[in-house]
Amino acid sequence: MSDQQGPRSVQFGVLDNSSPAGGSASSIDLLRDVPLEVRAELGRAKRLVRDILRLNVGTVIELDKDAGAPVDLIVNNRMIARGEVVEIEGKYGIRVTEIVR
Repeated sequence: MSDQQGPRSVQFGVLDNSSPAGGSASSIDLLRDVPLEVRAELGRAKRLVRDILRLNVGTVIELDKDAGAPVDLIVNNRMIARGEVVEIEGKYGIRVTEIVR
């Protein structure tokens, strides 16, 4: 005798995405507090291990982009925009100039 049963159908309820205050929230509101890794990439370079071991303070590594070229804005390892480096009150940032789709 076998205790195994055949496949059963299952029904799921409808997701209620209303806000705690009773108002209606959009689907994106559910994701607004999810943390993402955001980074800016000036360019890339490939080097041998021996070259990396020779790095010293003041060493210059040539990147694959020209000076003044747009900086890539990467979110969770996916490029989403390009922009230019800006400095505001001693801190660096990116002014978005293009959204990549």
